[in-house]
Amino acid sequence: MDTVIFWYALATVMLFLKMVAISVFQGQQRFKFKSYKAPEDARAVGVAPAADELPQVQRAARAWLNDLENIPAFWALGWVYIVVDASPLVGPWLFMIFTGARIVHTWCHINALQPWRALAFFAGLLMLLVMSVMILMAIL
Repeated sequence: MDTVIFWYALATVMLFLKMVAISVFQGQQRFKFKSYKAPEDARAVGVAPAADELPQVQRAARAWLNDLENIPAFWALGWVYIVVDASPLVGPWLFMIFTGARIVHTWCHINALQPWRALAFFAGLLMLLVMSVMILMAIL
């Protein structure tokens, strides 16, 4: 198997599992505190609907939304990176640093850790920008 494809596939699976973990975390928090905003969920466990989501659930939701702004760009750029045969030595590093940065970003987002959250965000963004440059270098 091509090494760049291997690292892209590994990063893709890791990012997917990270996103699943956010959903599991939200469910665990709702269950732990018996706090459900959706009336049908509250009714299913025999409690009154909560007026608002728990703060930790809100933080996880914001981390999830941030993933939806960044991870699809990674998937698209990563695939193009492979298709245009950009640097096979640099690609795995870009993919894994991006993935690590997204994991750290989520952890920091849920735990309200600044400036680490911002640094992780910008590390991931930098990897996307470098991927873009490497793609352009490969096609021009």
